[in-house]
Amino acid sequence: MTAEPQTHLARAEHGERRRELAAFLRSRRERIQPDEVGFAPGGRRRTPGLRREEVAQLAGVGVTWYTWLEQGRDINVSAQVIEAISRTLRLDRLERNHLYTLAGIRLGPTEGECTGLPDSVQKLLDQVSPYPAVVLNSRYDVLAFNDACCKVLIDLENVPVEERNLLWLTFVAREWRCTFTDAESMRMHMVAGFRAALADHLTDPNWQDLTQRLLAGSRVFADLWERYEVAAPSNKIKLLESPTVGILRLEPINMWLTQLGQIRATVYTAVDSESEAKLHTLVNV
Repeated sequence: MTAEPQTHLARAEHGERRRELAAFLRSRRERIQPDEVGFAPGGRRRTPGLRREEVAQLAGVGVTWYTWLEQGRDINVSAQVIEAISRTLRLDRLERNHLYTLAGIRLGPTEGECTGLPDSVQKLLDQVSPYPAVVLNSRYDVLAFNDACCKVLIDLENVPVEERNLLWLTFVAREWRCTFTDAESMRMHMVAGFRAALADHLTDPNWQDLTQRLLAGSRVFADLWERYEVAAPSNKIKLLESPTVGILRLEPINMWLTQLGQIRATVYTAVDSESEAKLHTLVNV
C-alpha cells in the first residue's frame, strides 16, 4: 500500500531534477561566446552564446539527444557524456559537480541529514567570543550562535526560530546591526551557494517552501536566482560597518562539523588589531 506514494514522489523528484538540469545547461551554454571555442562570431543568432548544435558538436553527442536533454526529457545520461558536456561548457569544479548531481550521477556517498547538535558545539561558539560565530546547514538555517554574533551582526535571540535563516534575514527581514560594504557580492555568493545545495533537495518541501518565499519576498533574490550560478562557502575577508565603532575587517573561518560537509561553524575572526579592539568594545559592554 505504501509503494505507490513512494513511486509518485520518486517520479516528481526525477522530473524536477530534469527541469533544473535543462535550465542550468541553457544558462551555461548562453554565457560562452562562439569565438571562444573556435566558431565564427558572425551570423544572426536568436540567443546569446552557443547554439545547441554547437555544444553537441564540441561534446561529441547527437544534436537531437542534446536538444532533448536541454528540454528536460527523460533520456539516458552517462557519466562519460556528462563529463564531455562539462568540458565543453567550461564548467568549474563546483559547476561540474552540480551538473553531475542534477543528472543523477553520484560522485561520492549520499549525504545524510543532521538533525541536532551536541552541547559541546555551543560551548565552542561561546569560547571564541568576541568573535561572532554561527552554525549553519546547507540551507543557511542558523542552528546555533553566540552572544558576539548577536551584538556585532544580528540579534538572533529576538528573531523567531522559524525566521532564523541567513537568506531570509539578508533578502527579506534585514534586521542587521551592521552593513556589509560588499553586500552585492555577498548576496550573489549566498544565492549561488543555496543553488548548489538545492540540487540534493529538489523535492524537499522545506527547501521548496523557502525558495518560493524568497522569490516572492525579494526581487533581488529572484534576479540572482535566474543566473543559475553555483558556489561553495567563501573565506573572503568581510568589511562590516558598525554604527557604533565604524569599519570592522573580519575573516570567516569555516569548520565542517559533519563528514560530508553539510553542517559548518563559521567564526568571524579579526584581521587586524584595530578590528580586534572594536570587537571587544561591541561585545564586552
